[in-house]
Amino acid sequence: MALRMWASSTANALKLSSSVSKSQLSPAFSISRCFSSVLEGLKYANSHEWVKHEGSVATIGITDHAQDHLGEVVFVELPEENGSVRKEKSFGAVESVKATSEILSPISGEVIEVNKTLSEAPGLINSSPYEDGWMIKVKPSNPSELESLMGSKEYTKFCEEEDAAH
Repeated sequence: MALRMWASSTANALKLSSSVSKSQLSPAFSISRCFSSVLEGLKYANSHEWVKHEGSVATIGITDHAQDHLGEVVFVELPEENGSVRKEKSFGAVESVKATSEILSPISGEVIEVNKTLSEAPGLINSSPYEDGWMIKVKPSNPSELESLMGSKEYTKFCEEEDAAH
């Protein structure tokens, strides 16, 4: 998701974050920096989406870093099941009190499940971006695309450098 939001640099400069509790995440499985958590074992796109690949299914959502910059999520637009997504192409949008941002797919594949709960409770993206706030499940058409994504340490460094530039 291309994060070009007018408020992100101000929020970072003032060290503001949403009121989301990070205590639910186990320190043994996460790296915390600047109010955001990055989970080990996931892959990350530079557009701030995460992928959890298990067997023939890849679960996709936006990162804690992305939701923190967006602020309170009030609406989510997601694709239909049985459709397809393409790497680095939009598959939906997230609307927050600050901005609307496209969600880019980190991989290509067939959408096999959509998190329908988000239509009634979009705030799950804020409160649980890596668990209850997942967006779609995809059957990857080119699993090798996962190799081009960042690991947790690389993504943490990427976010720190990006925030420092703003």
